[in-house]
Formats: sequence, C-alpha cells, structure tokens
Amino acid sequence: MKAVTVPEFGGPEVLRVAEVPTPAAGPGEVRVRVYAAGLQPADLAVRTGWTPPGARIELPVVTGNEFAGVVDRLGAGSSGWEVGDEVLGFRQLGSHAEYVTVDAAQLVAKPLGMPWEQAGSLSASGQTAHVALSELKVAAGETVLVHGASGGVGTVAVQLARAWGATVIGTASERNHDYLRELGAVPVAYGPGLADRVRALAPQGVDAALDAAGRGALEASVELVADRGRIGTIVDFQTAQRLGVAMLRGARTAARLTELTELWEAGGLRLEVAETFPLERAADAHRLVGGGHVRGKVVLVP
Repeated sequence: MKAVTVPEFGGPEVLRVAEVPTPAAGPGEVRVRVYAAGLQPADLAVRTGWTPPGARIELPVVTGNEFAGVVDRLGAGSSGWEVGDEVLGFRQLGSHAEYVTVDAAQLVAKPLGMPWEQAGSLSASGQTAHVALSELKVAAGETVLVHGASGGVGTVAVQLARAWGATVIGTASERNHDYLRELGAVPVAYGPGLADRVRALAPQGVDAALDAAGRGALEASVELVADRGRIGTIVDFQTAQRLGVAMLRGARTAARLTELTELWEAGGLRLEVAETFPLERAADAHRLVGGGHVRGKVVLVP
C-alpha cells in the first residue's frame, strides 16, 4: 500500500510517499480502508524528531493518528464490526496510509451524511478539545477563554463549551472573527493588550482558559483567571511549567468520540476542513499546517 513516511527527521521535504507492506488485522483488530485522515501539528512534530508519549519511533515512520474509512478485514476475535461498515477512529501513528489496523474498541460508526473529510478530521482535535475542557472542569454558566479558537482544536472546543452551557471568548486573527461568531464565540484579537480586551468583554471575569495557540496566551491567561488550576495548554508545555498551569493530556476513547459524533448529528458541531490533499502532496499539507493560520483542519485523502 501507499503511505506517507518519514525516512529521516527534518522539514516537509523529507516526506516520502512509499510502498509499504499492507497490514494484516491481528487478534481483536479491524483493518480499515482509509478514505480520509486528518493532519495534526503533532504529525509535524514527529516529522522533526518528537516522540509521542508511550510511543517508540523507528524510521521510516508513518504519520497520522486519526482516520475515517470502511472496514475491509476482521481479525480473529474482533467484535462489533462487519466488513463494509463506515467508521472513524484513532490510533497512534500509521494513519496517513491506504489501510490501517486498529483495536476494534478504537472505532465508532460514521454518522450517516457526515462527509468523509470531516469524519477523518474529527477524532484527534475533537478528543483533545473534550479532554481539555473536561480537565479544566468547564461548566454551565461559566466564561471560558479559548486561545487559537479558529484552529482544529479550537473549533471543536468553542462548540463543545457552548453545548455544555458556557460563554466562550475566542482569540483569532480578525479575518476569522465572523467565523467564531458563527460558532457561537465572542471573538477577540490576539497580541499585545489581549488581557485588557478580554476584561472589557467579560467584566464579570473569566473562569477558565484553554491555550491551543501558544504565542503568549498563557501569560495573558494568568492575568485573567484567578485559579491557575483552571488554566491549561495543549501546545506550550515549557511556559506551563514556568507558570504552574496545567499541561492538558488525556486518553482518547470511543466514548468521547461517540459524544462528539452525536453532537454533530444533533446539529451542534460544525467541522471546518480548510483543504484536502492527496498523499502525494503531503509535504504541501505539512507546509500549510506549519504556517499556523489554518481555519479548522487539513486532511489527507489516500
């Protein structure tokens, strides 16, 4: 099968679409023919030499940790799925390929009518947002500040916090302010003076802050949120350690992903796909995500 591989660490130019052995579904596993797979900043980090927690990297490595497609093989003892089922799911690495194998418990049914590109982009960003808001104990009636609100994680975090009954203030460049209003957030421009702009929008105060952007977001957050236990980041771990705020990580589960698909089916979750690329243009996709101004997600289509 074809897969996006990293034969050596470096910039987007090191990526190669190579022929690699098609995986076989082992005991309890399902093999999925991939129709779409989202691209995460974590994939760019792997390309440059980062090893995800709990992983072991051996070059060449195949990137990608979220996907959607059709079940095409069942391993011995697997249950819950049949050949031909449309699914979306998650695994650590290996998703930017024509086929993936995965534990049957790491899949959920693709909602009828959900476009493949959206289905392939949901799991990683969606579950990261869900974990983050859960760890920050976001509740109805509160005001939440989301930094990087127009990105992949931010897009879901805004809508999930709104679904949970919170008011959301979201930072983004001004070109994305109308987009944030459509998602239900109050937009604010990032940059110098951010804390003062947020205070003007939320004179009653801010209860929690999620940083999905970096670039000074945590420094502004500690000015605005009294309880540092309710400030967290998914990107700026060095500053988090310095300021004594949370580094937000958590397990991905089918239950979390099911909650997100149900929210989509109910009309409460809009998924934005900025652009799709074939595997052969993976380097261009990495460059686009690396530019840091993507609205929603970039998706690879095998």
